[in-house]
Amino acid sequence: WLKFRVDLRGGLWSTNDEREFATMYRSPMELRDLVQVYNDKKNKDKGSECDYGFKLIIIGDAGAGKSSFMHQFLEGKFRKQSTHTIGVEFGTKVISIGQRQIKLQIWDTAGQERYRAVTRSYYRGAVGALILYDVTSRDSYNNLPTWLQDAREQAWKDISIIAVGNKRDLKEERQVSFLEASRFAQEQDILFLETSALTGENTQDVFHTLAQRILNKVEEGICDPTDSRLGTSVSGDFVGRVDDATRAQRGFCRCGAPACVSG
Repeated sequence: WLKFRVDLRGGLWSTNDEREFATMYRSPMELRDLVQVYNDKKNKDKGSECDYGFKLIIIGDAGAGKSSFMHQFLEGKFRKQSTHTIGVEFGTKVISIGQRQIKLQIWDTAGQERYRAVTRSYYRGAVGALILYDVTSRDSYNNLPTWLQDAREQAWKDISIIAVGNKRDLKEERQVSFLEASRFAQEQDILFLETSALTGENTQDVFHTLAQRILNKVEEGICDPTDSRLGTSVSGDFVGRVDDATRAQRGFCRCGAPACVSG
């Protein structure tokens, strides 16, 4: 935490920091937001050197492990979720695809029905979607068609989609076979991989595979990264799209209501 404060202030230290820390320690959301600001600051210079930026959404049933999956990708470690996401969480990461530097703007949405109206507003302009289901839950898999329809209707018309079977480490509890899900993905013309947010298996591959598909569309002229209606950008700078990100980091949704971000 001290490193975050020092780095954020350019190496300067304040005598008020100890008291502020005591306050923030009792407010996990504020502390987490500070970490997000720090991570964004670390990636700022890196982001300015990017070739493109892509907006991605993570959707799927509550309990599928979406937040843990996103944090495994962003931080390289497992973070157990004790509560369901309320509204959305937001994160960014720069990856390399061949000679290209791609900045991913990732939106992790709540899977609970009562938050669906809020989270659907974040689908707008997304050029990539990750639909997570739990391989140990037949119900979460059976709901894939609903989430797929949502993505195709609410986001960009040519959105690239990957179905992700999470919790593949729970072999004894598996209810959905790899072959069954693979066939579904093939029928729907979407990508498919299984992963484990716990072990990190295939976590990086999922995002790289999806980003590669989107990049192909950019290079083929299907996706115009300069189109202001899309969640894309040149140089990784999401000009005109920072309001949603800022609101999410501060705990506000598009409608201005507080507490649309939760761990």
